Amino acid sequence: MGAESGAAGPNHETSPEDAEALLDAARYGDLEDLMSLATAGIPLGSKDEQGRTALHMAAANGHLDIVEYLIGRGADVNAINEEKNTPLHWACLNGHIQVVKNLILAGADASLLNSHERSPIDEAVSRGKLEVIDAINTAAAQLELMRAVVS
Repeated sequence: MGAESGAAGPNHETSPEDAEALLDAARYGDLEDLMSLATAGIPLGSKDEQGRTALHMAAANGHLDIVEYLIGRGADVNAINEEKNTPLHWACLNGHIQVVKNLILAGADASLLNSHERSPIDEAVSRGKLEVIDAINTAAAQLELMRAVVS
């Protein structure tokens, strides 16, 4: 899934201001603004100076509608920032159960390690978010069932 998803083609230059506006919309849960920016040609996979994407911001803050919008438009669910955190790391760290499930179902890898050698599950455990582990297991089981039905 490409990091350059969105209305813009590959020749669109994304300014730091454009990327920041996109990430702010995701951070603060403003789906209408996010959609407007995407329609204006700002790639949904744009990164800020720390390598964070709109999906990182939406996942960290539990904005399920934005997470669904971004996943539906091909956002990279395993995008890493400077510290190699994925959106799943942030959703787990903050205990956003449904976001965690949606990311796993969309292909997020729960075994990826960040620069501190911690997986998304490690991040959940470090904050006492044990219900996140149940969410990961539930989503993983659902994926297995879906694959078994397709086979």
